[in-house]
Amino acid sequence: MHTHQTAPTQFVDAKGIRFAYRRFGKAGGVPLVFNQHFIGTMDYWDPAVTDGLAKEREVILFNNVGVSSTSGEVPTTLEEMGANAVAFIRALGLTKVDVLGFSIGGFVAQEITLQAPDLVRRLVLVGTGPRGGQGMATLTPEAQRIFGATYDPPEELWLSVHFTQSKASQAEGREFLNRFRLRAQNRDPEANEIVAPAQIEAIGKWGAQREGSYDYLKRIRQPTLVVNGSTDVIVYTVNSFILQQNLPNAQLILYPDSNHGSMYQYPELFVTHLSTFLAG
Repeated sequence: MHTHQTAPTQFVDAKGIRFAYRRFGKAGGVPLVFNQHFIGTMDYWDPAVTDGLAKEREVILFNNVGVSSTSGEVPTTLEEMGANAVAFIRALGLTKVDVLGFSIGGFVAQEITLQAPDLVRRLVLVGTGPRGGQGMATLTPEAQRIFGATYDPPEELWLSVHFTQSKASQAEGREFLNRFRLRAQNRDPEANEIVAPAQIEAIGKWGAQREGSYDYLKRIRQPTLVVNGSTDVIVYTVNSFILQQNLPNAQLILYPDSNHGSMYQYPELFVTHLSTFLAG
């Protein structure tokens, strides 16, 4: 059976786009579709999370339009990103999925659920927030500082994005980077320089506060698990609470001494919590 390291990159056509994806894990049930964070590729997921979940269910990773090995240009609205993700899922012939979204992928996951409610059984929102959430109209000051700095090697950026500055959290971050590098063969190409500006423009439109920003959440009836770190500086933790308070059927988990990538700091615990939720 394939794993995070060995699953081949496959392609499917939808809406004139050639979507790159990987499928692995225990087939037969409702697959779990992963939506990735800002400038991330399929190789940016943590194998401890994907392989941990793949023991019990099929996992589907993909790159949305214009990112890495998927063709096209990155749209500048979340609505389009969501529509593209729906087209990808339907192109695989799937009629029911669970959807996980991390960071900007959490915005996309909400759009998938709004646009194709019949398609989504359960929803998982990690390190993310609602439309017009707090501090979401632009990259947070912390995010601007973190993404504006230089790192050697470059992937050490993620030690600041995903983990707190505590000794314990940084140690877990180093373990994550070791796992992050595990897939040596057939890695995804890095996102090109066009991806970040387009994604930032889309985030700005989504994050702009307006009257009744959270009203749309009432339309998401699916059981939802909201997960974050206690001190997320990329999408402020309060936004996870706002999601839980406004979604009709949501539960919230906040992990201690953790930042944006809480599921990478506590991968075994996250897999246990998520497996329980998806089996519920």
